[in-house]
Amino acid sequence: MIALLQRVAEARVEIAREVVGSIGQGLLVLVCAEPEDTEAVGEKLLAKILKLRIFSDEAGKMNRSVQDVGGGLLIVSQFTLAAETKSGNRPGFTGAAPPALGEALYNAFVAAARAAHPVVQTGRFGADMKVHLVNDGPVTIPLQIKA
Repeated sequence: MIALLQRVAEARVEIAREVVGSIGQGLLVLVCAEPEDTEAVGEKLLAKILKLRIFSDEAGKMNRSVQDVGGGLLIVSQFTLAAETKSGNRPGFTGAAPPALGEALYNAFVAAARAAHPVVQTGRFGADMKVHLVNDGPVTIPLQIKA
């Protein structure tokens, strides 16, 4: 499973001009399931995200997790994280899980996040979304957990 984390001061997702999810300080989590992924892989990825120390402490060092600072999670599905760009100019997406599996794993990831963290908002799987964010830092971290 692939994730791209962006530490944000605020972020929101709109679908057809309607806000469907928003957070203040926290992490925008763009997530993509791969064909071999399982719910257990998603749980490992979530554990890493929740404990990753990428928020500043009093000394300005990245020493705090999203849990430590009470930040929110805005989780958005993004199959393009699995883009294959080695040949040609048009990316391929066979590295992403098929839609039914991708949606099931995304929903399981969101459910696990909601069980483990108090502030979880989402986009909508497969929707045409507009993501607005204020990247804090900027801090952007790629993560990948393999099955």
